[in-house]
Amino acid sequence: MNARLLDGKALALQIRRHQRIEVDALVSAGRRRPGLAVVLVGENPASEIYVRHKRDACREVGIETTAYELPADTHSEELDYLIERLNAQDNIDGILVQLPLPAHLNAADLLEKIDPAKDVDGFHPYN
Repeated sequence: MNARLLDGKALALQIRRHQRIEVDALVSAGRRRPGLAVVLVGENPASEIYVRHKRDACREVGIETTAYELPADTHSEELDYLIERLNAQDNIDGILVQLPLPAHLNAADLLEKIDPAKDVDGFHPYN
């Protein structure tokens, strides 16, 4: 068996181009553009960069993104309510809650509240 060197950047570009074609085909067929909700709690520079890259990638392939940037002192009840609303929204196909969350929030409890069909990261126990 021969080793094969992959060009990750080129492969990623190829995948994004294919995804753009798929999304454009959906829209051309009269379907709505897919939607992603991104939830970021607090100010973590690494998380902010990661979220920005995810939003840029979505924009590149034609996926609508909605960002929810919440202060670090956000209460769990507020996040629960937001997740409940996002689960119910037909224009939101995926939900990404950026980790880590501030210490006073229980990530496992919050992630379990995401509809498994909308769990982008696959952290819900069903996934």
